[in-house]
Amino acid sequence: MEEERWLRYDRQMRLDGWGMAGQERLAQARVAIVGAGGLGCPAALYLAAAGVGTLKLIDSETVELTNLNRQILHWSEDIGRPKVCSAAEKLQRLNPLIRIEPIEARLTSENVEALLGDVEIIVDALDNFETRLILNDYAVRSRKPLVHGAIWGWEGRAMTVLAPQTACLRCLFEAGPPPGVFPVVGTTPGLIAMIQTTEVLKLLLGLGEPLFNRYLIYDGLTMEMRVLHVRPRSDCPTCRILRTEE
Repeated sequence: MEEERWLRYDRQMRLDGWGMAGQERLAQARVAIVGAGGLGCPAALYLAAAGVGTLKLIDSETVELTNLNRQILHWSEDIGRPKVCSAAEKLQRLNPLIRIEPIEARLTSENVEALLGDVEIIVDALDNFETRLILNDYAVRSRKPLVHGAIWGWEGRAMTVLAPQTACLRCLFEAGPPPGVFPVVGTTPGLIAMIQTTEVLKLLLGLGEPLFNRYLIYDGLTMEMRVLHVRPRSDCPTCRILRTEE
């Protein structure tokens, strides 16, 4: 088993600053992925492949035919199944050395602490702005890193929130996109999820520079990436509460 473990992760452990110690750090980590759709599926897939010890998948939806152009852990035979069960099954087959915890639930302000209290990093893989703000507010209060990703059509965005040193999502947005079904090409969430996954690995290993106070915008049609420098808003309702508590 030990030989299999080190052979599985050999190539990434050769990176400077990673090694056996870094891999053991990943093995002890608990990461939550909130949303098992277009962003959550590829993020979970690559975190599982990297050997993150426990992945908690949280989603309340079932697989639908319209999901299959982008939600790569869900296949035709999974239609009608809970997304977390569909995803967990494939992830466990990919890497039996890690633990997958599927939670079939919708995240709310009432259950957020119970669902996320035992994890150290949160991946925002949601497509619902109201729920995203609940996640943001919890991450700020608990001072846990929140790795945010969002997509629309050919465009994707990413940022990492870590209170109190960074801006949060409420610092940037007072309102979300209009409700309803939005367009998306499958490659967009795949690319943004890889950015989110990279951010999680850097945070766990203490390597590189996370997207703190930097808002990354990707345009697939022009194949351009821009990074906007942001800062906490003095009148942000979430950050203001944190400053008051201090």
